Amino acid sequence: MTQTPGHVERPVEPRAGEAPDPVRLEGYLERHVEGFKGPLTVLQYPGGYSNLTFQLDWPGGSCILRRPPVGADIKSAHDMGREHRVLSLLRPHYPLVPRPIHLCEDPGVIGAPFYLMEKVTGTILRNRVPEGMTLTEADMRALSTAAVSNLAALHSLDLASTGLDRIGKPEGYVARQVEGWIGRYERAMTDDVPAMSFAGEWLRANMPPENKPAFLHNDYKYDNLVLDPMDPGRILCVLDWEMSTVGDPLMDLGTTLAYWTEAGDPAALKPFSLTWTPGNLSREEVVATYAEARGMPVPDVLFHYVFGSYKVGVIVQQIFARYRKGLTQDPRFAGLGHVLRAASDNAARAIRLGRIGNLHNQ
Repeated sequence: MTQTPGHVERPVEPRAGEAPDPVRLEGYLERHVEGFKGPLTVLQYPGGYSNLTFQLDWPGGSCILRRPPVGADIKSAHDMGREHRVLSLLRPHYPLVPRPIHLCEDPGVIGAPFYLMEKVTGTILRNRVPEGMTLTEADMRALSTAAVSNLAALHSLDLASTGLDRIGKPEGYVARQVEGWIGRYERAMTDDVPAMSFAGEWLRANMPPENKPAFLHNDYKYDNLVLDPMDPGRILCVLDWEMSTVGDPLMDLGTTLAYWTEAGDPAALKPFSLTWTPGNLSREEVVATYAEARGMPVPDVLFHYVFGSYKVGVIVQQIFARYRKGLTQDPRFAGLGHVLRAASDNAARAIRLGRIGNLHNQ
């Protein structure tokens, strides 16, 4: 890898209609955050499709603010109190999470509940290699292996000693997830997508036995990893714990595999990560690496991959539906219908071919 030191993702001016009122927020922080003293500057991280992330800067300090997206149901998938509690439980046992600082459950301050956490500086890989940075095949091999090994380590945490057993309900998790995501899709539908209907029916008819529960991230992919700017194979922090819970770990792996695009996959799926570039593990190698790291036989994850692809489709459909209703003006959301079709097509192809990889080279 060649790179200049300090190459990190930078926040920008907030998008219209999304930024918290800096004057109102400044007054709140003066009363609740030790050491805070304005003036306050608010910037926004432009990446990501779900919770909104802002950087707060003041003389002598900075932190990150997370809040739900505008127009979202803040009582379910965007529960700030729950995400803050997860970080608080994880931090003593799993160091790759940002330190939680403060939780505000009063929506009157900025229009929604929010929490504050420490800022971790590093590189985040999204749909392209950042300017000024060159990643070799060896770099991508190291990163992809580290990412999978880290997911295995997360799934190996002891639930009882960490207190994470208080998060989620593992019994019946697989069936509940299948029915829950099918229901979310039906409520958010804007267009008929036959591959989604096919995959949903197949999932209902092919649910496997559940595995021993583990703590799940549930949105684990490259753009939720903060990397060492000088060593992309070293993970500094894992972000976006809003969907974390306790359940079957292969369901979490399935979601990661759905985001883990290969070179032959549709272009609409490639903005989610750089896993399709040379050097990265293939999806089948991801499963083998995960199994080795956890000391288990290589599992059959066809069901879990199909579920993950279906889930990705639902997530983008929910965002697309908000865009169609005019609840968000983010121009990135206009093309999410293509992502829905690509994700559901991969799910349908995996079912028909009986494999998770190399789906477009028959």
